[in-house]
Amino acid sequence: MSGTDTPFHAGELAAQERAGAGDIARRAAPYIRDHLPDQHRAFYQAQPFLVAASSDAEGRIWATIIEGEDRFVHSPDPRRLTVDTVIDPRDPLAESLRKGADIGVVGIELATRRRNRFSGRTRPTDTGFAINIRQSFGNCPQYINERDWRRVAGNKPEEAVVSDHLNPEQIARISASDTLFVGSGRHGPQHAASNGFDASHRGGTPGFVRVVGPNRLRIPDYSGNNFFNTIGNLLENPHIGLLFVDFATGGLLHLSGRAEIDWAPAEARDPNILRIIDVQVDAVIDRPNALSLRWSAEPTPSRQLVVTDKIAEAEGITSFHLRPANGGPLAAFEAGQHLPITLNVPTHDTKLRRTYTLSGNPVEDNYRITVKREPNGAASRFLYDKVQVGDVIEAKPPAGDFLVPSGDSTLILISAGVGVTPMVAMLHQTVAQHPDRPVWFIHAARNGRFHALRGETDRLIAASSSARKLIYYSAPEAQDVAGQDFDIKGRITAQELIALNAGPNAQYLLCGPLDFMTDLKAGLEALEVEENHIHFEVFST
Repeated sequence: MSGTDTPFHAGELAAQERAGAGDIARRAAPYIRDHLPDQHRAFYQAQPFLVAASSDAEGRIWATIIEGEDRFVHSPDPRRLTVDTVIDPRDPLAESLRKGADIGVVGIELATRRRNRFSGRTRPTDTGFAINIRQSFGNCPQYINERDWRRVAGNKPEEAVVSDHLNPEQIARISASDTLFVGSGRHGPQHAASNGFDASHRGGTPGFVRVVGPNRLRIPDYSGNNFFNTIGNLLENPHIGLLFVDFATGGLLHLSGRAEIDWAPAEARDPNILRIIDVQVDAVIDRPNALSLRWSAEPTPSRQLVVTDKIAEAEGITSFHLRPANGGPLAAFEAGQHLPITLNVPTHDTKLRRTYTLSGNPVEDNYRITVKREPNGAASRFLYDKVQVGDVIEAKPPAGDFLVPSGDSTLILISAGVGVTPMVAMLHQTVAQHPDRPVWFIHAARNGRFHALRGETDRLIAASSSARKLIYYSAPEAQDVAGQDFDIKGRITAQELIALNAGPNAQYLLCGPLDFMTDLKAGLEALEVEENHIHFEVFST
């Protein structure tokens, strides 16, 4: 792809290529927008704080938190946010953002593990500043440690402590931290979508950031969305900003420095570490009580769930039924949400954290996750090969906002492979709660051997007067009977979805491999389906 038809700049493309994800630019481009979808506009307007990255007058990059009163963020239109607040002058970005600067923002809701990112440029207003959106995209929930927040009255920020190195107390704080925010950026043509700054989140177990000395940190880089925004920026501009939050006191520890990428780290204590960001710290600003916000001292408690059933659903796909190990009710979930789980894998020194979509009926008294065994997936291989009935899995409460759209317009649930999991839950919920709402269940599999949850969906559709289905097999086998096991040989196309004549208000929900969703999303938009009628969620692999 050339620089004119990709939202990624040369550094990001180089990082993607180096990491073996060279095709991500084409696959991910449709999910990177030049505006905020309505769902993201509502998300930002509900947040009590934003994490921002930019540079100061000397060109040093910093990351910070901007807070305000309830509803201090507004979205007058999809390409603009207004931020009504006064930034503390002790904040290293106060002057830049007030005067007008490129900015990267991550909105993160720690309690629900939701996050979204965008970049843009600020301009001053009478009540704070506005941000003109340049680029936006969603993020998966991996590595977010859940916390609830509250405000304290009469918070009084203390004077900032400025130095060129970390002191022992600051080193101890970093060594105990499980959350880090990173600012990075580069300057290219002002009109380019990839120009400017990026704010990102990193999370792990306490101490995941290793302090090597008073001026040096090593930050692990795990498997993610393969966009490589941070690392790509650092390849072009090594300046970096780091932010550690004292969740108990509202204190902010800002670091600015330079970074190098270690592509073959020697750290063997955690095989999940793919790369290391090696940071030389040049400047430190410690701001006690900087925020009026406080967060719960501990992440949201986990619960022990026992595996009560393990069912092979298709070749390489297995369902796990889960109930509380100590009895009691489960937290309710909505169709489309996922279950964050933690696995103790004997071959790994640290716990593996993954999110799997809940595939069962939301009204049942158990959870069900349906997992595909990935050849290189440490967690899925452990679940598939080792976990048995009676074993215990640690889990957080269900989360996520890939939900059934409200209203009575036709739902078109479109999936491929193991992407069927949220669609089965959505089918359960829709036929039970809204039996008159028209719904199409459209699924693609290689053939009958790989067609998961077939009997369950067939029974649901047969019992409903408003649900219909279309099943596609791309490579049917001799035992697969057309008209009985599947309807169409081939792959789902946008033209065939439009031919359903579901009407202009139909809601299309997509789940499956990234290429599958990319092609259908682009095809539906080309056939004039409105963007806010196409719903999807992109998870990391």
